[in-house]
Amino acid sequence: MNVAGTVNLARVHGEEAVPASRVERRDMGPLALVVANPWAVPHTWSEEKPRLPAPHQVVTELWATTVEVAPTSNRSLVFHAWATLSATLVGFAIGTGAGIILAVGIVHNRAMDMSVMPWAIASQTIPILAIAPMVVVVLASVGLTGLLPKALISAYLSFFPVVVGMVKGLRSPDAMQLDLLRTWNASRAETFFKLRLPASMPYLFASLKVGAAASLVGAIVAELPAGGGEGIGARLLAGSYYGQTIQIWSALFMAAIVAAGFVGLIGFLQERTLRRMGLAR
Repeated sequence: MNVAGTVNLARVHGEEAVPASRVERRDMGPLALVVANPWAVPHTWSEEKPRLPAPHQVVTELWATTVEVAPTSNRSLVFHAWATLSATLVGFAIGTGAGIILAVGIVHNRAMDMSVMPWAIASQTIPILAIAPMVVVVLASVGLTGLLPKALISAYLSFFPVVVGMVKGLRSPDAMQLDLLRTWNASRAETFFKLRLPASMPYLFASLKVGAAASLVGAIVAELPAGGGEGIGARLLAGSYYGQTIQIWSALFMAAIVAAGFVGLIGFLQERTLRRMGLAR
């Protein structure tokens, strides 16, 4: 059927006729199609469910879901971001505490160094997408739902960077410094608090930044099987179900904003702490 026949057929069925100049050619390359059909370019910036949303669509969605709705509304990204951030903070605190305790034990105990450290490394080889649903389902079977399962997954991802960084920091003093404290008859506790712990602060804060980002990822991943309709992960899942790519991208940008703010706060505390200790200018 020629182009004129196609146009007439469209008019018979009550559809909008497509001019001959707007008919796409399947035997042309992508660039040639764009040149031959310039009318289609503006339409790609305003699709309702685009495969890849335009930047202004993501910005508009962010504005509509953060400023134009109440923060307590289920449609607000601020509401979902806080649900994720609260689990992240709890998990980050658990992971940081566990990481510091393990690092102290590894540095001061040969048996822990030979046994705990390999297991800590091996634990990170398990894909988080595989273990998160199991943790959520097992805890839900005993009545533990909501914040705690997400916090545990978040802690699982955040403790390892703290362990590695803290072990490196506690072992950073050289032999001359350790011999000097032995000459002064310092105890192991005095050596720890007056030499090892201050020397480990730069390493600790560097690992905390990595752990903060990892803990946020853990909370988001834990929200996928947990459901409940709260959190950035739930927002991503809902957007995936209904093909709302603009919603998915806006949630991703919100997650990036939350992570940047979290890491920035740790950087601020690092600067203030190291400056008071005389380790930074």
